[in-house]
Amino acid sequence: MHIETKVLHAGIEPDPSTGAIMTPIFQTSTYVQAAPGDHKGYEYARTQNPTRDVLQKNLAALEGMNYGLCFSTGMGAVDACVKLLKPGDEVISTNDLYGGTYRLFTKVFEPYGIRFHFVDMTNAENVKQAVTPNTRMIWAETPTNPLLRIIDIEAVCCIGKEAGALVVVDNTFASPYLQNPAQYGADIVMHSATKYINGHSDVVLGALCVNDSALRDRLAFIQNSCGATPGPQDCFLVLRGIKTLHVRMQRHCENGAAVAHWLKSHPKVGTVYWPGFEEHPGHSVAKKQMRGFGGMISFTLKDDSVESAMKFLKNTHLFSLAESLGGVESLVGHPATMTHASIPKEQREAAGLKDSLIRLSVGIEHIDDLIEDLNKALQTV
Repeated sequence: MHIETKVLHAGIEPDPSTGAIMTPIFQTSTYVQAAPGDHKGYEYARTQNPTRDVLQKNLAALEGMNYGLCFSTGMGAVDACVKLLKPGDEVISTNDLYGGTYRLFTKVFEPYGIRFHFVDMTNAENVKQAVTPNTRMIWAETPTNPLLRIIDIEAVCCIGKEAGALVVVDNTFASPYLQNPAQYGADIVMHSATKYINGHSDVVLGALCVNDSALRDRLAFIQNSCGATPGPQDCFLVLRGIKTLHVRMQRHCENGAAVAHWLKSHPKVGTVYWPGFEEHPGHSVAKKQMRGFGGMISFTLKDDSVESAMKFLKNTHLFSLAESLGGVESLVGHPATMTHASIPKEQREAAGLKDSLIRLSVGIEHIDDLIEDLNKALQTV
């Protein structure tokens, strides 16, 4: 079944009690039992909910995996992954990643004795060199946030297998439409479903997909025990958003390509980070493991100054200044003070993230209007 069909049908059946074609919102906290332990598969809504079950099945199908688990936020999904570990375990992570993930790793879990190594994962040899006898997990984002670097999933998964470590791939920037990390050996695929999967900037939700039943059971135990589960209304909204994932992603890719090439040719723009350029260091890997290059773009201005970047950020209109990404509307952000502010400045700069960097989430508006908006903002610089 092609993904264009999966988004509408995989794991989704008409409601058996009414025939409703849309999955109902089962807004309940508990379920009546005929006798103690005699129930219809549902006991308590933190543990199971029919709306959530359908979403989990649908997400697993989109990633080509066996099981899905949903969480109240993307960070709740990340948190569940790290809770698979114990004190003394070590994690290798990319040095260019979402600031909230970095904060969780270093501020929450490092004090519990879990050690994190942040390396440039665009070179798989760096990952291999970072492996120790205590390596239990490799955490990859690709494309990375915010520098749009590309990590070779297959190469990293080979290293993880040799080391006996779980490989987790944050697939948020690509979405299941553009990339399926399990195809290259990933053990866990993570999403902030807040972003492209939902696509309408009205839900916060996270997801994990896995193939191994024992791993699924361990994560489901954490999901239930720690309680970071989404409500049925949010699950319903994400299910609704998924139905247009394919058409939205096509437009995101088209608009992203047009904006990237336009920015590259503009005299006031410096470096443009977008994996669709042939000269991008990860372009060949991206072509291998992705079906398109997405709608995320980062860039600097020609003078590379923070002052000019701030002036630009204050003068866009269709590109709304806001955190997050992947919605139908275009957003612009300043990673150093917004999404990545929790990473110390010296570490940001060591990873290549300058304070002058601007990040775009290119939406699905008409491309002429988007370019006009960017052009007017650049004229103020």
